[in-house]
Amino acid sequence: MSSVRARNTWVVWLSLMFALLLSVSSLPAFMEIGRPLWLALFLTYWVLALPHRVGMATAWVFGLLADVLNGSLLGQNALILSLITFLVLSLHQRLRMFPMWQQCLVLMVVFGLAQLVQLWLNALTGSRPPTLAFILPAVISVLLWPWVSVILRSIQQRLGVN
Repeated sequence: MSSVRARNTWVVWLSLMFALLLSVSSLPAFMEIGRPLWLALFLTYWVLALPHRVGMATAWVFGLLADVLNGSLLGQNALILSLITFLVLSLHQRLRMFPMWQQCLVLMVVFGLAQLVQLWLNALTGSRPPTLAFILPAVISVLLWPWVSVILRSIQQRLGVN
């Protein structure tokens, strides 16, 4: 067995920190309801690209960071990002072979389930009334997936991240 040394893994952490900043940046009030799931998008890419480096622990840590920055219930985003990571890790061999439109369909289901869990947790805490608008961030995130994956893939190839 040959041992491949990790190269430029700082790029993964830097991109996830960037996604964390995007997820807490301010938006106009009318756009707030459709805020993309930036952290989930970036985490999904890195889980698909480097499943041996990025996994459940990474999702949990960045979820806790998101909880602290958002001021939400501690563990809420950690649970949701861990669920997304678990589903993507379970499907990553198939997802990597799918064309982009099929990846988008599968990720729509994964992000939709995550948003459903988010809605359930918000209903339990009484912080948000249940509406059908909960699915809007998942739809917008799936529409952004092709661009996010192409940009991160080019960064990964240019910097030789493995």
